[in-house]
Amino acid sequence: YCLSGNFGVGGYWGHISVAVCDSPVGKYEYLGYVKYPDGTPMKKYVCFDPCAFNDNGIIRIYYGTQYQNESNDILKENPDKLKDVMERYNKTAEEILSTPDNVNGACMVVLEDDMLTVKEEPKHIIPYEADFNGHEFFEASSMRKVGDKYYFIYSSQKNHELCYAVSDYPDRDFTFGGTIVSNGDIGINGVTEDTRMNMTGTTHGSIIEINGQWYVFYHRLTHKSDYSRQACAERIYISSDGSIDQVEMTSCGLNGRPLEAMGEYPAIIACNITNGHMPHGSNKIFSESFPNVTNCGDERFISEISDGTLIGYKYFSFRGINRIKLKVNGNAVGKLSLSKGINKIPFAEKNINLSGKDEICEFEFSPVTGVYPLYIRYCGDGTLNLKSLEFGLK
Repeated sequence: YCLSGNFGVGGYWGHISVAVCDSPVGKYEYLGYVKYPDGTPMKKYVCFDPCAFNDNGIIRIYYGTQYQNESNDILKENPDKLKDVMERYNKTAEEILSTPDNVNGACMVVLEDDMLTVKEEPKHIIPYEADFNGHEFFEASSMRKVGDKYYFIYSSQKNHELCYAVSDYPDRDFTFGGTIVSNGDIGINGVTEDTRMNMTGTTHGSIIEINGQWYVFYHRLTHKSDYSRQACAERIYISSDGSIDQVEMTSCGLNGRPLEAMGEYPAIIACNITNGHMPHGSNKIFSESFPNVTNCGDERFISEISDGTLIGYKYFSFRGINRIKLKVNGNAVGKLSLSKGINKIPFAEKNINLSGKDEICEFEFSPVTGVYPLYIRYCGDGTLNLKSLEFGLK
């Protein structure tokens, strides 16, 4: 692990530390820091977001971060930019400019079995100038091995997505594979950065196989803050050619199938929350109003729902359901509508006039059968909060 900084300041300055426990859930005890055989802390490149990988008995640590347009040649010609890099990484100009390739980048070091001592000198696994079609490495290194191939999972320069690169080797020759997941569904069904389906921002995570099924674990943002992060998971599929298609965000998580449209669900399991112009929030906390997951004490809900807000749940298995109740509050006058798709005609609508207290907004409609998303749209004045949705039969 690495010590975090204060809003990022200082987070790039330290070494990699190690804690140990007999159980993955703790309690961990400090073991030491990654060091050279003479005891000197290993601080080559930028010791950030480390990941341990046991490669058939070889202990590899992947780490690093990368900022673009900071090649050594550019830094030599631009003293102000060089100063910025020196302050960011707490390194001297000589340390930065004498680092082969670049101080930025995705790196790897091999450790002895004590998990502390450097066995092989750190190196870049991807050249700093490598072209990954705009999805270059930023941070959050993670390595997996699938068959004979090494899959490097990382957070890209776009900041809202987990991507992957593939190689026959653990330390070189990686080629860009694609995006696995975006916490704004950017890249899914024509969604762009201008039409993102959530507030986007930092995401970290990786992939893992559980009982024969592969999943991607990642996080989205809550509370209008890049520092409030909610863990999410989606099923992924590795094709016979080794490729991984991007998956959409859903409300299903580890359920393994669509959610049953029966009983009550918390509103916050929504996978899409948008007003049509959601922001990107890297290292930022917003004060302006837009729909978001938040809380008041132990109660969590979707807040600041205003005119044009769309809230989506994917997917529910409907079995003749003909009634949905929404628990809402706020100060709003307008209309709520329900549909089975973003651009689908509503199958139910309800006028509302809220004045602060909790109310139940009940929709009755012709029975619905099948697997569908559920989208809730608000049009009107004021703002409201959505606390829960309940499916039933009238």
